Amino acid sequence: MSATLPRRTPIPFARSERSTVGLEWELALVDADSGDLRQVAQTVLDAVQPASGGAHPSIKQELLLNTVEVVSGVCRTVGEAGRDLQRSIEELRAVTDPLRVELMSAGTHPFARWAQQKVTDKQRYTTLIDRTQWWGRQMLIYGVHVHVGIEDRAKVLPIQRAMLTTFAHLQSLSASSPFWGGKDTGYASNRALMFQQLPTAGLPFQFATWEELEGYVADMLHTGVIDAFDEIRWDLRPAPQFGTLETRICDGVTNVAELLALAALTHCLVEHYSTMLDEGRELPSIPPWFAQENKWRSARYGMDAIIILDREGNEELVTDAVGRLLVELEPVAARLGCLDELDGVRTIVRRGASYQRQRAVARRNGGELDAVVRSLVAEMRAGRPL
Repeated sequence: MSATLPRRTPIPFARSERSTVGLEWELALVDADSGDLRQVAQTVLDAVQPASGGAHPSIKQELLLNTVEVVSGVCRTVGEAGRDLQRSIEELRAVTDPLRVELMSAGTHPFARWAQQKVTDKQRYTTLIDRTQWWGRQMLIYGVHVHVGIEDRAKVLPIQRAMLTTFAHLQSLSASSPFWGGKDTGYASNRALMFQQLPTAGLPFQFATWEELEGYVADMLHTGVIDAFDEIRWDLRPAPQFGTLETRICDGVTNVAELLALAALTHCLVEHYSTMLDEGRELPSIPPWFAQENKWRSARYGMDAIIILDREGNEELVTDAVGRLLVELEPVAARLGCLDELDGVRTIVRRGASYQRQRAVARRNGGELDAVVRSLVAEMRAGRPL
C-alpha cells in the first residue's frame, strides 16, 4: 500500500529589491454636508480613468461603492511613497470637490449603516458576498497595507513570525474605529475584530517552511476555500506576486503624517529582522496563543493595552514597549532615510491615537458623531492630527 503524497501548490516568489516599500490606503467617500457615505466610487473612477483606457495605475476600485484606494509605486523611502499618494489624492479631489464629496479615512465610519451600502459590480466581490453573507455585507471597514520588499524567499516566513511580536504595537498606534453604526463599541479597533470574521482572514498561521505554506494553499484550493492566493486575507501575509511581505494590521489612518509614521515603523521592522537574519541572530517569536491575546488586547484597549512581549509571557504597557522599540530602530531608520517619519510615532504616543481623538471630539459635542466625521475630514485635508 503506497503512501499518499501531501498536496503542494508551487508558489514562486517574485524577485524584489530589498526593503523597497509600497503603500495602499483605503479612503471613504463622504458627503460634504451630511458626513454620511456616498456611493460614487464608480463615478470617481470613471473621471480619473486614463485617456488611453484601462484602470488608473494608482487609484483603485474596492469592495464597496463608497470607497476608493490609492496606491504608491515601488519606492525606496516612505517619504517617496507618501508623495505618490499625495499626487493621487490631489487628482481625486479635482473630481470629488465639485461633487461635494470629501475624502476620509478611519477603521470605520462613525455612524454609517452597513445595510445601506452598495457592493461594487465585480465578480470577485459578488462571490465574496455570496459566500460570506451577513458578515461579508458588514465589511464597512478601511485599512492601510504596507508592502516591504524581501530579496530572499527564505527570509519571508521568519520575518512574518517575528512581526507578530510587534503586531500589537502597530494595531494600538493605528486604532481608529471606536464607533460602529452610531454607537461606541468600547473597542479602540472594532475593525480588527470584524475583519477576522471572514474566512482566511485574521492572524496568519506560523509556518516553519515555504513548503508548509504551499501545502496549506494546495489544501485551500483543493477544498474550494479559495480560488487564488490573494483570497488569503491574513493581517500579515507574503505577497508572492510582488516579492514582498504585506502588513495589513493597521486601521485606516486619518492623515498622511501618521500614515508615514506607521509605514516607517513597519519598514524599519522588516529591515531590522532581515539584518538579524544576515547576522545569524535568532529572530523573536511568540506562541500563537499569545499573538491572539495581544491582538484582542490591543483592539480592546489600544494605547492602554498591557501586551505580552515574548515566549516567556513578560508583559508591558504598549506605549512603553513602543518607546523602547523606537530607540532600537533609529539606526535602521537612518539607513532607510525615514528618521523624521519614524519620529512621528512618538507624536502619536504623546498626542493620542485616532480612536482617542475621536472620542474626545464626541464628548465635546454631546455625543454627536457627525462632529467626529468633520474632524476626520479636517485631518485628511490638513495632512496631520488636529
